[in-house]
Amino acid sequence: MERIKQDFNTLTIVMIPVAIAINIAIGQLIFALKIPLYLDSIGTVLVAVLAGPWVGALTGLLSNLVWGLSGLNVTYAPFATVAAIIGLVAGLFAEIGWFRRWWRVAIAGLITGLIAAIVSAPISAYVFGGVTGAGTDAVVAIFRGMGFGILPAAFAQGVTSDPLDKLVTFLVVWLIVRGLPARFRDRFPRSENVAEEQM
Repeated sequence: MERIKQDFNTLTIVMIPVAIAINIAIGQLIFALKIPLYLDSIGTVLVAVLAGPWVGALTGLLSNLVWGLSGLNVTYAPFATVAAIIGLVAGLFAEIGWFRRWWRVAIAGLITGLIAAIVSAPISAYVFGGVTGAGTDAVVAIFRGMGFGILPAAFAQGVTSDPLDKLVTFLVVWLIVRGLPARFRDRFPRSENVAEEQM
């Protein structure tokens, strides 16, 4: 409990709305361009890595709720739980040191993508009939054309798109963290998550 309190320091609290804005800005652009990815959790993963899994989970949850309930894109609110899980898992991977080497970051992204696919498929299928207006709808349509039902098509789309999406997201965050000045990075409560490993 004490560690969670430490994670929510002043800098973290300031970073949460910045991360939400990053998620929405990039996510809206990708959504508008109909690219079959999301890239809507870069801010969430960044905060999770620097401030811990519970901060990441809260950032993901709030991001999707703000995005959906603001009217910018109502399809995002039902996926708030998925966004929270992405933040939580990213923070846990960072906690065990997987954000110190790019290849571990890549594996963590792929695994997180599979988890996201499993959790989001029922929401996509039963809330939206597999069609959310995103670029990934084309992938769902391909699987539907192959004779898949709505849930299997939504799951197949997730397994196809989400691991690649989270792979890119995690590597982008890794590059951002590597690019931050050490003095700034060290002000975050979980800066040790990205400390350089000794060869």
